[in-house]
Amino acid sequence: MSQDPRVMLAQEPMGRLQVVAVTLCILLLAVDGFDVLSISFAAPGIAAEWGIDRAALGLVLSMELIGMGVGALIVGDFADRLGRRPIILCSLVLVTIGMALAATATSVTLLSIYRFATGIGIGGILAATNAMAAEYANDKHRSMAVSLMAGGYPLGAIVGGAIVTVLLAYLDWRSVFVFGAVLTGAFIPIVWFLLPESISFLLEKRPENALARVNTTLQRMGHAAIDALPERRKAVQESGVRRLFEPGLAKVTLLLTAAFFAHIMTFYFFVKWIPKLVVDMGYAASLAGSVLVWFNVGGLLGAVLFGLLTHRFRLRVLVIAVLLLSSVAIAAFGQGPDDLLRLSLTAAVGGFFTNAAVVGLYAMFAQRFPTPVRAGGTGFAIGFGRGGAALGPIAAGLLFAAGGSLGLVALIMASGSLLGAVAVAALGDRAPRS
Repeated sequence: MSQDPRVMLAQEPMGRLQVVAVTLCILLLAVDGFDVLSISFAAPGIAAEWGIDRAALGLVLSMELIGMGVGALIVGDFADRLGRRPIILCSLVLVTIGMALAATATSVTLLSIYRFATGIGIGGILAATNAMAAEYANDKHRSMAVSLMAGGYPLGAIVGGAIVTVLLAYLDWRSVFVFGAVLTGAFIPIVWFLLPESISFLLEKRPENALARVNTTLQRMGHAAIDALPERRKAVQESGVRRLFEPGLAKVTLLLTAAFFAHIMTFYFFVKWIPKLVVDMGYAASLAGSVLVWFNVGGLLGAVLFGLLTHRFRLRVLVIAVLLLSSVAIAAFGQGPDDLLRLSLTAAVGGFFTNAAVVGLYAMFAQRFPTPVRAGGTGFAIGFGRGGAALGPIAAGLLFAAGGSLGLVALIMASGSLLGAVAVAALGDRAPRS
């Protein structure tokens, strides 16, 4: 057989192994989603036990986000050089260790270090799984696959959040990190046995035994083996950060990074501060956690609906729309609903639009970055964009400490989604060949 497997995977219906690969990527993002938000569930207990103020808490809440930026930027490039699968496995090990150590922390400094290390692993998983899902999906379902994969983030927060809300009613905040370590560690053997390397990566990078590895995966998919590796696509042979700024990709790289930076600042202001704000309104920490769960219920619904809509509407138009609605929803939350039901509903609406926008941006990374730089490009955009993720909680903490009201702080932080919509609008419709 001499057919190019990339063409076959792109044009034929998705087989069982492809569905399994994309499903695993969704579940890995679910684990990431809980690991990122674990500090939010634990924050009220940490603040009460250690007696730290909002400004200091904002810094702690941002540490794994800073690590995620470093991880996505550096580890994402390694995923383009060494492979998606080994980077996912190494990142899972790092996150498991980081979560376990966080449960032993006795100071803000130690907890910050452990959360930073955890964030590096989370960032690596984000970049590598985004590329893996895009490369195992066919052309028809690629945007939806990446959107549903990103929808794993709120799914993990919902399921994990529901569990730790119960744990927090009986145990202290350390139980959140213990649960996260066990959950993350359980996926290491699952990925080892069930998730093969991306065929597109093997064909582009040609590592040792590439032909044998491609044929092994093809046979697992029920396809005939190929006699020889197809020719490389000359226009996209090179990888690395330098290629992201060549003509034709520089505009894509800069605008997608700017859009992600601005919107993720809004997203993480909301997601990191919800439990603490609800506790400050007089509710118990376990009830505050339930509001964050409802935020993620809305986020999951937003991700699923967004993925379905990609079959009917242009991706870029959808992303602009949900970014604008995200800005409105966050500003509305700042009006401060005065009972738990309204808080939960408002948080769910905010989660719906903010997460749909994150999902849409991930889908744009997969659409606009070609295969040799897909993980690296995704990692670059996420890596620098995570600066906005770290800035959101810190900036909000400083604004609160300076006496800013919830309404004013929410209005300022909502502007990030608005700026993201402007950046995506400036991107244009034309996508480079992948």
